[in-house]
Amino acid sequence: MQAIANKFQDQLGTIPTDIHPEYNHVEGDPTMKALTWFGAGDVRVIDAPIPDITEPDDVILQVTGTTICGSDLHLYHGEIMALQKGDILGHEFMGKVFKVGPNVKNLKPGQRVVSSFQIACGKCEYCKQNLSSFCDRTNSSSLQNYMYGQRDAGFFGYSHFTGGFPGGQAEYVRVPIGEVNLLPIPDSVPDEKAIYLSDVLPTSYHTVVDTGVKVGDVVGIWGLGPIGQCAARWALLKGASRVIGIDQIPSRLHFAESKSGVETIDFSQYKDIPKRIYEICPRGLDVALDCGTFHEPKSLVHKVQKTLMLETDVPETINEMIVSVRKMGSCGIIAAYAGYANGVNVGALMEKGVRLIGNGQAPVLKYWKEILQDYIIPGKFDPTFMITHRVPIDDIAKLYSAFDNRIDGVEKVFVETQFSAPPSQGCPRTRRVDEWSEGR
Repeated sequence: MQAIANKFQDQLGTIPTDIHPEYNHVEGDPTMKALTWFGAGDVRVIDAPIPDITEPDDVILQVTGTTICGSDLHLYHGEIMALQKGDILGHEFMGKVFKVGPNVKNLKPGQRVVSSFQIACGKCEYCKQNLSSFCDRTNSSSLQNYMYGQRDAGFFGYSHFTGGFPGGQAEYVRVPIGEVNLLPIPDSVPDEKAIYLSDVLPTSYHTVVDTGVKVGDVVGIWGLGPIGQCAARWALLKGASRVIGIDQIPSRLHFAESKSGVETIDFSQYKDIPKRIYEICPRGLDVALDCGTFHEPKSLVHKVQKTLMLETDVPETINEMIVSVRKMGSCGIIAAYAGYANGVNVGALMEKGVRLIGNGQAPVLKYWKEILQDYIIPGKFDPTFMITHRVPIDDIAKLYSAFDNRIDGVEKVFVETQFSAPPSQGCPRTRRVDEWSEGR
């Protein structure tokens, strides 16, 4: 799939953008550790050139914290198009300013900042509304334009389908248009609380707000990874009367019950999810949120279709949501779907008057100041609840496998570099992946 996608994109040509993914190297070619993709299930830590200022609005960061996002597993499995061997992955990271380009006036070396996972130009129609994920001027992918009719913004470390920008699972990273795409962090907020402003916090908040969770609503959440766990807490903060989480991983079900007071349904025990929801909520859900994944079909029909590449995504969660919500209910999709799914229950969607909402990639710049100032600093939302492990960047390739297989109850992992501060109080200590994956 990758070869075909890359060849097709090459034939289409690239779309002109305000910035470019290629970067200059630091003089003398010193190297850094970086996690790179070489094929499905094949990621490696390599010595890569350290980026230097390439365009006048650039900022170079020394990465003090990075992580694996659930959507990175789509890259790990080779399910996102236009990956190329040697691509540096990672879109959720923060760091200290190392160098600034000549146009950068509001940031200085040594300053702590978190990066948005998307790259916004700050000037287009969408950026002016803080809809940074929909920026018109930073993603050159003609393939995405062909498939979707338009393009998202460029993203860090998420294939050439999103612009081909090297990511932040590395010791250094180049951030284009740094004044727009970096948020200064006060010294009172440790890295473990700030890093997830890069993606998981705005993304989970966005699906709750955009789908319209209201006071008194009963909310169902499909997928209890970090996005689902955070969405559950945001829904409760917005006044939901009940939150019901659907998953099959025992550690995640227990985590949601014990940490957030979420009711749970184990879909390995209840094969008919809508039936079970109506048993415990006869009126149906008011809001359903898809915080899961498209790469794990449940039924044989869709396993076969995926294997034969007759569909890229599966509709099972979407169909369960449509059937489970009440008439005129709302379904939000924040899970990272990529292409086409067969057998969507369009009849139920129409006849019930269901509002099916593609939340889109979350516009980080719209929410990150609000989340930092109104929730994290006052202590209303502590992101460290989801951090289960901390590992050195040397182990990040092994971490992909452990994360993919949900070893040791892993939820969210803080990945440290040579520039990281020691673990904050109450956060996990650093352990090698082999220690915790083998139960030591």
